[in-house]
Amino acid sequence: MKITLNSREYDLAPPIDISIPLRFDGPQPNAYGVGPATARACESGTLVGDTRRGGSCNFEQYTFTPHCNGTHTECVGHILNERTSILDCLQDALIPARLVSVVPEGTDGHLLIARKSLEAAAMSGPRAAAASFSEHGDVRALVVRTLPNDESKLTRSYGEMNIPPYFSIDAMQYIVELGVDHLLVDLPSIDRIFDEGKLLNHRTFWNVAEGSFEVRPGTKIERTITELIYVPDEVPDGEYLLNLQIAPFMSDCAPSRPILFGAST
Repeated sequence: MKITLNSREYDLAPPIDISIPLRFDGPQPNAYGVGPATARACESGTLVGDTRRGGSCNFEQYTFTPHCNGTHTECVGHILNERTSILDCLQDALIPARLVSVVPEGTDGHLLIARKSLEAAAMSGPRAAAASFSEHGDVRALVVRTLPNDESKLTRSYGEMNIPPYFSIDAMQYIVELGVDHLLVDLPSIDRIFDEGKLLNHRTFWNVAEGSFEVRPGTKIERTITELIYVPDEVPDGEYLLNLQIAPFMSDCAPSRPILFGAST
């Protein structure tokens, strides 16, 4: 089955799921050292929510932190005093997207995704990402896969002993210049994981003033950031159709399941 959007044809099968399944009480990704995602059977009087313990069905209570325990999508409410919901900000269902792979470079003991690396990735391939964004104006999501890329990302813990790569300010400004509305990364944050709370890349992407927790004229409330994705090696760089699925949480962030559909050649 195929679909045509903005004069571009996409194959709806097979779908490519780039989310990380959240295994409650099992191996899972983690950021900032928060508690792991857990699940426990609910109990109320004589009712037990576990068929293995005599219950008639399974019903469990889940405890997790969406920003830290798995694939999630966040909105500008992440850095605002006003409680702004991802459910209100994300209005797009099918989004033309581009997948690029980049190699972070070492800088002062840290791994940095530099503007030149993104530009090089954007200009490679049969239909350059820069052209897709600037000339055609239809590609509105950027999916960034960092290299090397291995399955340890599915269960990796990020913190002071394992600081992940992050974007330079110049790189984030380049993403903004491309007109990206939806940014998806295989990192726990687009900013340095411990940056004294500045979140300059988040503020650059959403157009919120440095140090501010308020919207201003030009703040991009429709933009989203999806973190802790995983794109397998066998998925080639190129153009896709993105279906960004989120849990209907009235919060700044929700667990998400981004799905890619390949563009027809």
